[in-house]
Amino acid sequence: MGKTQSKLSQDQLAELQKNTYFDKKELQAWYKGFIRDCPTGQLDKNEFSKIYKQFFPFGDSDEFAQFVFNVFDKDRNGTIDFKEFICALSVTSRGALDEKLKWAFQLYDINGDGYITYDEMLQIVQSIYKMTDQMVQLPEDEDTAEKRVDKIFSSMDKNKDAQLTFEEFVEGSKHDPTIVKALSLYDGLV
Repeated sequence: MGKTQSKLSQDQLAELQKNTYFDKKELQAWYKGFIRDCPTGQLDKNEFSKIYKQFFPFGDSDEFAQFVFNVFDKDRNGTIDFKEFICALSVTSRGALDEKLKWAFQLYDINGDGYITYDEMLQIVQSIYKMTDQMVQLPEDEDTAEKRVDKIFSSMDKNKDAQLTFEEFVEGSKHDPTIVKALSLYDGLV
């Protein structure tokens, strides 16, 4: 979406309506807020982390925010434009379960090779634990990031090759209510 403009063009609106779950009025309101908060029309990692900090003021959300930023930043240019922002928000807040699972897989697959390794999942889960800190009481078998990842891999990694394919992740997630619940993080926020 190149240069910053005060309003979305009719073509931009039509494209976003086609590619998101937001209607025209919602898109215009989101755009207005985005440009107010990001006058350049670009959101960088620093600003993105500050936004996350508002939602998780008692924990350290910086690392997790960086991982989420990387999934939002589709063109990998180091900033998020409005189209990237609203498309990701659409999936995470209103998308079908399969869309949310695809998005989550991209989050956990840090290096983008099509597999989630134990270490990749551990990095994400550790960042979530840092972010939620003492806000969430966890069962004893999940009270550390390592225990949680061990539990996930023992149930999802069907062929025991120490990495999860997209298919293993989807199948395992559909049978783990805590993962599905985590994917609904943005439900009701927008």
